[in-house]
Amino acid sequence: MSQAVVIKSNKYGIQLFLDPEMPFADLLQAIIEKFEDSAKFFRDAKLAVAFEGRELTQEETFRIIEAITTHTEITVICVIDNEEAHADMFKKQIDTYYDSIAGRNGEFYRGTLRSGQVLESVSSIVIVGDVNPGARIISQGNVIALGTLQGQARAGAGGNHHCFVAALEMCPSQLQIGDITAQIPEKKTRVRIIRHKEKAPIAAKPQIATVKGGDIYIEPITSIL
Repeated sequence: MSQAVVIKSNKYGIQLFLDPEMPFADLLQAIIEKFEDSAKFFRDAKLAVAFEGRELTQEETFRIIEAITTHTEITVICVIDNEEAHADMFKKQIDTYYDSIAGRNGEFYRGTLRSGQVLESVSSIVIVGDVNPGARIISQGNVIALGTLQGQARAGAGGNHHCFVAALEMCPSQLQIGDITAQIPEKKTRVRIIRHKEKAPIAAKPQIATVKGGDIYIEPITSIL
């Protein structure tokens, strides 16, 4: 079972090479055991993660991330497309993370936010799960959803236009950064969505929303970091 998961690390992140044939339940247990054995090595680490060797569904990705963060003290900053998984990309993601939380502490929320739920934070927040329609996130820092963002997200609630909203799948009903608001998918909106033609992926590409020139732009996360 130890060969089912191979961890390759560098200064900025980790790549998990996963057995392509093992049943997912067995693979998940192997990942848990692997990280429990390596817990001391990764103590208090803040890392970007990439997966290789196996095509994962979005749900499988969530479950692996949750297993890692539950059984270790690792903070998963983001998941990187394996096509871009190299040290330079890891470094850019880590640097962006530290810039965003300078002088503040980030928070984690594990689980799905359901309709009617409101999550508020005075710092950046990472949701390990989905944000369903009707749910709201309000953060004075950044908002990062390691899942599908379908509800409302407000970053920079204190008026900071330099904050961002990021998600593995970006489908919000409303975005706000600082005092700039975008209603989606209404025609009269201040959001400008930049999309690129891609081959049909198994899971959506991570995207990030930022303010540029008074407008909110949504772009593939690897294209601007």
